[in-house]
Amino acid sequence: MNIQVLEELRVYIDPLTPEEHDALERSILAEGCRDALVLWGDVLVDGHNRYGICQKHGVPFNTIQNPTFKSMDDVHLWMIDQHLGRRSVSDFQRGVLALRKKDILASRVQQPPQTEPAPADAAHVNPADQTESPATAAKPVEPLNSREAIAKAARISATTVSQIEKIQKTAAPELVAAVKAGEISINAAAIVASLPVEEQVAAAAGGKKELRQAAKQVREAKAQARAAAVGALLDSPEEKPAATQQEGETDAQFISRLQRIIADLTAENTQLKARLAEVAA
Repeated sequence: MNIQVLEELRVYIDPLTPEEHDALERSILAEGCRDALVLWGDVLVDGHNRYGICQKHGVPFNTIQNPTFKSMDDVHLWMIDQHLGRRSVSDFQRGVLALRKKDILASRVQQPPQTEPAPADAAHVNPADQTESPATAAKPVEPLNSREAIAKAARISATTVSQIEKIQKTAAPELVAAVKAGEISINAAAIVASLPVEEQVAAAAGGKKELRQAAKQVREAKAQARAAAVGALLDSPEEKPAATQQEGETDAQFISRLQRIIADLTAENTQLKARLAEVAA
């Protein structure tokens, strides 16, 4: 049959690194293409890298139809679930995929899905290819209506999900590429993403060292802002200098002292609320 490769599906999941692709190619040349390519009619859904390698070297392969697909959203959800279950997928990639899944499911709630016509060749598929396997069987889809649910689906923390959302919204493409390449952590990238785009691009161009430095500078700026806020809360003029970094005091000592001040203020605030509650009772 004539297999159709859609660019939309080929690039839907982040591509293999050159090293991963080379390893897959060596495996197929040595052992053959062991896993069947998954099709929707004549459209290739899973196995783009294997298909390209087999075509290049003339290696035979098998195909299998997924009879559960009714729309392109079904295809996307299946692709997402397949990759979320793979150990080789990074935390950032899993978070991005889980957020995509959330958006698809949310759009289905807002507007009931309409069945799309299957690819033209779906009506002429070899019945032998239509065997339903565990990989293609339909599974109940749980809604991802909270950050905790998204985190569970991606097997990451809710804080990491929040950081990935920030990266997606405000990070320059160069910074996103650095996260995917492992040059900067998700946590640090979310911090750098608060900088103007041109500064993000410059940091990414400088590599790991510049990215770490940019994240450090943002953290220090935020610490100073918090210190200023604490100083504004202090009533006594004599106490306000305590919220600024003192001569000879290291950053770690300064931050530790600020944390103690904030803890004291929080405790005082709690006590005041308790007294107000007693008066109101």
